[in-house]
Amino acid sequence: MTTIYDIAKKTGYSPTTVSKVFNNYPDVREKTRVKILETAKEMGYLPNANARSLTTKRSWTIGILFVEATGAGIRHPYFGAVIESFKKISVSKGYDLMFISKDVGGRRSSYVEHCKIRGVDGVVVILSSNDDPDFQELLDSGIPCVILDSSPEHVHSVYSDNIGGSMLAIRYLHSLGHRSIAHISGGLNTFAGEQRQHGYEQALRELDLNLREEYITGSDFYSTESGYEAMKRLLALEDRPTAVYAAGDLLALGAIRAVLDHGLSVPGDVSVIGFDDIEMSRYITPALTTVRQDTEQLGKVAAEILVSSIEERDTAVKSVMLPVELMIRESCRPVT
Repeated sequence: MTTIYDIAKKTGYSPTTVSKVFNNYPDVREKTRVKILETAKEMGYLPNANARSLTTKRSWTIGILFVEATGAGIRHPYFGAVIESFKKISVSKGYDLMFISKDVGGRRSSYVEHCKIRGVDGVVVILSSNDDPDFQELLDSGIPCVILDSSPEHVHSVYSDNIGGSMLAIRYLHSLGHRSIAHISGGLNTFAGEQRQHGYEQALRELDLNLREEYITGSDFYSTESGYEAMKRLLALEDRPTAVYAAGDLLALGAIRAVLDHGLSVPGDVSVIGFDDIEMSRYITPALTTVRQDTEQLGKVAAEILVSSIEERDTAVKSVMLPVELMIRESCRPVT
C-alpha cells in the first residue's frame, strides 16, 4: 500500500510537506501542492481519514441542516443549486458533507447531539426555523455555523437582497404602466418570505400606490400548487390586478398555469414576475421575468465563511448580503 513516504521519495519533497498537502495547510506553494497531488493520484494513494483526524483534531466533515418546515422541499431547484456550489468549495478544501437530523441510530435526538455523535466540524443551515428550540440550541452550542437565507445575530449568515429585489420587480412593473400590482407571498414564517413582502410594500409606498389587503395572498409554501391557488383567489376579485409579483419562481409558474386555465393569457391579461431565476424559468412559455439570485455565489461564500470559521476559529460574525438582478423576459408587458 502506498504511503506518504513513497510519495515523498518519488517527488523529492519531505514527508512533512506531503502531509501538509493532504491536510490542506496553507503554507505550501501551489506548484508543490499540484505535483504531490498528481503523484498521489498516479500511485493510487488514499489518505487515511482516521489518521488525518488524529493529526488535525478535526473530522473533516460538515453537516447540512435542512429544516423542513415550509414545504419547499430540498428538491426545490434553488436549494439544489446552492448546495451544489457549497459542496464544490467544501470538497476542494478536503471536507465531506452529511445531512443532520434529529434521528441517530433510529432514536430521537437533538441537532447538537447528532453533531457531537458524528463529530462534525461545522454546520451549514438551510431553511432555518426560529420556532424550533433544538435549532436555537445548535446556534448556542459553539459549533461553527453559517445560515443561508436568514440573518440572526451572533451567527454567520449569507443571504440575497430580498427587499431590494422585490423593489426592482415592482418598479419595473410600474415603469410598464401597472398600478394594480398584487403579491403572491411565500409567507411571513421565513426570512425570505417576510423580506420580500416588506420589499413589495415598501415599493408601493415609494411609488405612491395603494396597499390593498386583498392584493396580498399566498401561503407558507413555495410551491406551484400554492401559486396556483393564490392566483385563483386574485382572479376571483372584482377588480383583479393587471400584474402579479410572486415571491418565488415556483409560485409564479403556478400563477401562470392558473391564468391559462381561466382562459386568460400571460402577459396579455396579467403580467407575472417571479423571484429566484431557477433554470426552468427561462424555458417555459412565456419565459418568466424574474429577480435572479446568484446561487453559485451564495453557496461559495457560505462555504468559505464556514471553512474559515472552522480552521481559523475566527469569532468575528460575518453577515453577507449578495446583490440580485432583474432578468427581463416575456411574462410582463406594458399596460395599454
